[in-house]
Amino acid sequence: MKHTSRHISLFILTAILVFITPGCSDKPNQNPVQLIDCISEKRLTAEQEARIRKKIHAKEKESALDSLFKKKAKNQGFNGAVLIAQKGVILYQNVFGYADLKNKDSLSINSAFQLASISKTFTATAVLLLAQDKKILLQDSVQKYIPAFPYHGITIENLLSHRSGLPNYLYSFEHKRRQNVAAPTNDTVLKWFSEADSLPKPYNRPGKSFNYNNTNFIVLASIIERVSKMSYEKFIRTRIFEPLGMTHSFIDTIASDSLLFHRTTGHQGNRSREREFFDGVYGDKGIYASVGDMEKWYFALHSGCLLNKHWLKEAFTPRSFEHKSRHNYGLGFRLMTDPQKMEKVHYVYHGGWWAGYSTMFWMDMEADIVIIVLGNRKNASVYDIKSVLSILEGNKDPELESINNGDE
Repeated sequence: MKHTSRHISLFILTAILVFITPGCSDKPNQNPVQLIDCISEKRLTAEQEARIRKKIHAKEKESALDSLFKKKAKNQGFNGAVLIAQKGVILYQNVFGYADLKNKDSLSINSAFQLASISKTFTATAVLLLAQDKKILLQDSVQKYIPAFPYHGITIENLLSHRSGLPNYLYSFEHKRRQNVAAPTNDTVLKWFSEADSLPKPYNRPGKSFNYNNTNFIVLASIIERVSKMSYEKFIRTRIFEPLGMTHSFIDTIASDSLLFHRTTGHQGNRSREREFFDGVYGDKGIYASVGDMEKWYFALHSGCLLNKHWLKEAFTPRSFEHKSRHNYGLGFRLMTDPQKMEKVHYVYHGGWWAGYSTMFWMDMEADIVIIVLGNRKNASVYDIKSVLSILEGNKDPELESINNGDE
């Protein structure tokens, strides 16, 4: 009788634990093992992939995409890598050109490109992970973490949504370059702001309007460091890169020789770009990654294994409604919305350009499509998403012609 009672008690305890334990996508404090397990569980089996490939006509799409990108490379000067996936199936991946045009060093699928402003999606997700872990609140002020910051009334949410009104450090401190001061870090830029004789004028009051601004994300990177008690690099590496198996991703100035081996060179035309004065400032840019690693990044976001449903919704909710437009911004992600109902999001994306790199990361979360185009030669064809979507889903939307490609 005691033996039976013990089994009944264990059964009840197990049932309670199963009932109260959240699913993979709802765990507030996932360790790397849990994240790896969640990702692997949601990847397709070979049989599932075969069925989906047939259903979405993968072979025909692959042929059309190959023709499209070969024309971009031959006629439009595209030099870089591309990966396109639908419903968990990689439809197309290829590289065109050189890692370094001068040395004729051919690109490989593992070549790492400066993501430029796509890096903001990582910084934003890192902040949201801290919020998910209940370490910060979106309504916290900057001064809670950086007491000496000279601009007041700005929340973490304002920074994430580019509604802080802050001046852009790239323009506010351009004179430092001419003065031949040492290349800055994030701490240097924050010190410049706090010690400025004449404080650079803000663009607007906090929360008043949308102003795309790199300062927001270097401040966020510094907040990540103060809250996590880790360097920005270590937090991104241990909470994102390593658990997701992003083995060809790194922060620009803080990487091992084995990682730097895959780093490409940025180009303006056929001229290599030298190292930029502000390259050592990160959070707004500075992450290098391969197209394969970016597909893993998309999968982690789409699967809900990294951010749970609540925080994904926060990230992809439009925040700016001053002007009627399809172009909006969530928390670290650009959004394309319904022109008649701006709350309705059709696409989530981010582009970038910096020091000879042009990049695009485009997601249709509902249709489960990701388009990754990373170029190490400044080139407008990188931002032509319409031609790709016309192959994937017959998209005829004229608004796609006006995607913002000016992200720094």
